[in-house]
Amino acid sequence: MKQKMIDFLLNNANPSIKLRVKKEILNCISKEEERKLKEEILEEKLIKFIGEKQLETGWLGLGFHGSSKNAGRYDNQEVGTKYMGEKGLKGTKILDRAMEAYAKTELEDMGSEFEIPASGSNLIRCACIARAHYDDVIDITPQIRLSLESFKRVIEVDSIYDVSRPVKNRRLFNKNERWPCRYHLEILAFSTDRWKNEKNAAMLAESFKKLMRSDRKEIINTPVACWIKNHAVNPLWLLNEGYSISGDGLNGHDNDGIRKTNLEKTEWLCRCGLYEYLPELRKEVKFVIDSVNEDGVYTGGIYEKEFRGWSPYFGAQLETDWKAKIRKQCDVTFRALLIGHYSGVL
Repeated sequence: MKQKMIDFLLNNANPSIKLRVKKEILNCISKEEERKLKEEILEEKLIKFIGEKQLETGWLGLGFHGSSKNAGRYDNQEVGTKYMGEKGLKGTKILDRAMEAYAKTELEDMGSEFEIPASGSNLIRCACIARAHYDDVIDITPQIRLSLESFKRVIEVDSIYDVSRPVKNRRLFNKNERWPCRYHLEILAFSTDRWKNEKNAAMLAESFKKLMRSDRKEIINTPVACWIKNHAVNPLWLLNEGYSISGDGLNGHDNDGIRKTNLEKTEWLCRCGLYEYLPELRKEVKFVIDSVNEDGVYTGGIYEKEFRGWSPYFGAQLETDWKAKIRKQCDVTFRALLIGHYSGVL
């Protein structure tokens, strides 16, 4: 099955997927072949658009954390660097310069990620560095350690109530506390394997088992904010009980009755090495692999929003568009291949 998936992608996918299959899955690509594929990727319309928006400092566009009044969906530093990292452009001039800008540019003060849970402009920066695979160039070790501490906190307390306090119709995180968000998970999923060992993986799995609880509705639905500069600010996609990688988290089906999976979440947890430790993940990986047909194409249900375009909080589409059915098949099959690869099933 794995070889059929690989053959399908190498015969039909765009250059970025071909590059990553050869380099990430097969670990077999010559420097010349890699150079040629990167040249093709750099000629894609969207990559050229991002390049045209790069400032002299290396910064991409006029925004940082996604779209703003001055920046669109892609011409901002966060989405631009994550997208190019996923396109396999590490080592190219455009992405090297963008990463240098992260090292030299003073970021807007959104509070310290070490004092305020699930917040901080530097946390965003470090997640981008990890996602683009530059943590071997720019040190983010303190944020990797913080991410582990944040997930560990989940299993040290009964619930998020123990790290926050009630204020009117919401709760506020206590200062100097720890609690995980999407950016902590992103850092762990895409950083180098220095943090990965049996102890950390087991801890992370226990944390996710608790986050996947769905029986305490009052905790799932409680809004929790961060107190920054005398204002209540939403956290960076907080992770809390009710976390699910399939369907509604109860019966594995969405409202339309179709069994679906979140390929992004499943991939990230597999990248963290949790397959052997998390029964819910093993179930999801089985669904993904069982949904690959005899031609090596993934056919299972997905949440299309995670693929259609990019933002700070979602992004998986590497094909230029889905106007042709085969482009969608390549995008979703590539994610299924990554899941099989990082889970060790394929």
